Amino acid sequence: MAYAAKLIDYFENPRCVGEIENADAVAQVSNPVCGDVMKLWLKVDADTIIDAKFKAQGCSAAIATSSYATEMIIGMNLKQARTITKEHIADGLGGLPGSKMHCSVLACDAIREALKGFA
Repeated sequence: MAYAAKLIDYFENPRCVGEIENADAVAQVSNPVCGDVMKLWLKVDADTIIDAKFKAQGCSAAIATSSYATEMIIGMNLKQARTITKEHIADGLGGLPGSKMHCSVLACDAIREALKGFA
């Protein structure tokens, strides 16, 4: 399976890259098998994610899924963000080869980890 045009766009033009000063939540996750790493910063107002930024180190699919997932959660309430799955992320990018599905898991795990501190 070749990468979809949308995934390539998110890799070549990542959105939401950077850090948030005074973030309400920060999480870092990694995949020890492939070495991919994602760090996620969130700014939350009341029950809504009002900003999200990421930094990632990894393959093109890891960068694209990190970028897409980060952009996806902005504007969501915490309950909605907790329901995001690896399939939501992969499908939103036009699919991922089976060998790259772990990249969407990385992004999903970062979101879940960042949200642990909220009730």
